[in-house]
Amino acid sequence: MTTTITRGACPHDCPDTCALRVTVVDGRAVKVQGDPEHPPTHGALCTKVSRYAERTYHPERVLHPLRRVGPKGSGRFERVRWDDALADIASRLQAIAARDPQAILPYSYAGTMGLIQGEGMAARFFHKLGASFLDRTICSNAGGEALLATYGGKVGMHVEAFVDSRLIVVWGSNSIASNLHFWTFAQAAKRVGAKLVCIDPRKTETADKCHQHIALRPGTDGALALGLMHELVVHDWLDHDYLERHVDVAGWAALRERASQWPPERVAETCGITADEVRGLARDYATTRPAAIRLNYGMQRVRGGGNAVRLAAILPCLTGAWRQRGGGLLLSSGGWFKRHMDSAALARPDLLAGRRPRTVNMVTIGDDLLRDASPAFGPKIEALVVYNSNPVAVAPESPKVAQGFARDDLFTVVLEHFMTDTADVADYVLPATTQLEHLDVHASYGHTYALCNEPAIAPLGEARSNTQIFRDLARCMGYDEPCFGDSDEQLARTVYHGEVRFDEMRARGWVQLPVPDLPFAEGGFPTADGRCVIDAPGLGVPDYVPNYESPSSAPELARRYPLAMISPPARNFLNSSFVNVKSLRDIEGEPLVEIHADDAAARGLVSGEMVEVYNDRGRYRCKAVVSARARPGVVNGLGVWWRKLGVAGTNVNELTHQRLTDIGRAPAFYDCLVEVRAAAADAEAAAA
Repeated sequence: MTTTITRGACPHDCPDTCALRVTVVDGRAVKVQGDPEHPPTHGALCTKVSRYAERTYHPERVLHPLRRVGPKGSGRFERVRWDDALADIASRLQAIAARDPQAILPYSYAGTMGLIQGEGMAARFFHKLGASFLDRTICSNAGGEALLATYGGKVGMHVEAFVDSRLIVVWGSNSIASNLHFWTFAQAAKRVGAKLVCIDPRKTETADKCHQHIALRPGTDGALALGLMHELVVHDWLDHDYLERHVDVAGWAALRERASQWPPERVAETCGITADEVRGLARDYATTRPAAIRLNYGMQRVRGGGNAVRLAAILPCLTGAWRQRGGGLLLSSGGWFKRHMDSAALARPDLLAGRRPRTVNMVTIGDDLLRDASPAFGPKIEALVVYNSNPVAVAPESPKVAQGFARDDLFTVVLEHFMTDTADVADYVLPATTQLEHLDVHASYGHTYALCNEPAIAPLGEARSNTQIFRDLARCMGYDEPCFGDSDEQLARTVYHGEVRFDEMRARGWVQLPVPDLPFAEGGFPTADGRCVIDAPGLGVPDYVPNYESPSSAPELARRYPLAMISPPARNFLNSSFVNVKSLRDIEGEPLVEIHADDAAARGLVSGEMVEVYNDRGRYRCKAVVSARARPGVVNGLGVWWRKLGVAGTNVNELTHQRLTDIGRAPAFYDCLVEVRAAAADAEAAAA
């Protein structure tokens, strides 16, 4: 018996980016564990990734190329040879490209966060082809561009520094489920006296463990931030020296005037909380040192999400919280990695040869697949190549997404591990390797350590890495540029430069970036003048932006659909990943919507019954749970279940819309009005 331990990295869309150790016995992975030597994650794994071997060896894993032989959505596929599949795909793409390559669209996101298997060889292929660009905004772009406008990059404090905080505001994050290792540092701080405050419409598992939970209405975070600023000004809880030296002075004067219009009483009315909660949080934030804010992406999935992030990001600059270890703010650390990466060398935009293809936003894929050619839009989308994503399940307003993918004249290729909702409507499904089967390198958006992932086992069946599939397609398309022959190791050596040495990262599994311990104690933001920007070019001074769908902005809609709905991820899934892992699905149970007792009673609903959640966009059937986790007037539709595993072949995205956020062209998933009724009511109405 031969036993080896291979160093790896978790590939999933999570800020923690854990270092892994994979135990392999006689060529089979038997255990996936965290690396105890990795400082930010210290050997702990979430329930999901600790079962990664179960996912890799899942009996339903796609291990051979498949070609559709029945109507779209029928589930009828036949096994084909790789050479035949690649030749046919290349031929069909070439025929479309001869008319207009922009009629071909890649669709991908963070099914793997790996820099090589994510967008390495794929970007080269689509650049050479001249395909449409994809605006990859479906998760974090509102907050990311808000940080870029304010701090000059997606940068913040070190996650390890939260252990020294004396106040931690967890804002828009269920950290126990989605940021476990930050939560470990927060708990360590709590044990030595730190106060933890959770700001979230839902009473999450994280809120349960905090000293205080502020259950504001969805989309009102910007109003709360302005109310906190109001109190900081009124009580002169400001670090005037830091403001004068490190903050946009003219912008602050304008924002100060704006904040004066948001006394606690107005904030309370807007947010659905009490004025004392506003006053108390402002006092705690201003007078407790060091104070830290952990933002996450929940707060930015509404119309005004970008402005809300800008406002929250300014708060530590007003109090000088950046001066101390344990003070400041963290939303994303991805910008620290950008300084050490050579994205152009990896993606090779020079292969475009001067072409400027159109850009299609991944959030609006439902509408865009149903558009005809036009001068404004360009050619009709004739082909999709989907990898690292499951858009039929995860994209908003899924009735339109499903309708678009079902088009008989749409040629769709999907690189996948499983027959997802999207794979079900593909023309070809190509078997991709999992993280245990390929080489990759990783950045992180939650800490400052670059990681290397070594292949622990040989690819199962006929699975091929994303990079190999796009190399093979390039060969079949006749692309002979030397860059299409680069190996995964050559690609990996291309990514980082300077202090991040690949050989050291490979030997140890990870390398820490050279980021200062107190990055903004003396200003030095990566902006043009080193100051925090308030009056940003093209954006102006941030303000509260109400939801698209709310009583104030859409009163008639709110009369018909009086409940706000948010759709946070189910604890045991990661977006739509792991939904088909039986042990995790057994823990999660079934699709459900949480509803407050007052709202349930007003509708005659009881816990455990089947209900229909509906609006003008669609109807979603699931089980209702009467729960204190839902605040009055808000229901929580936990996602993202695969549609085909839902009660009626739908999931919560049946109800969400495709409108974009104020900044970043991102989705407003949590900006959604609905009504709820007993599921039987539909049948009774039909009978009448």
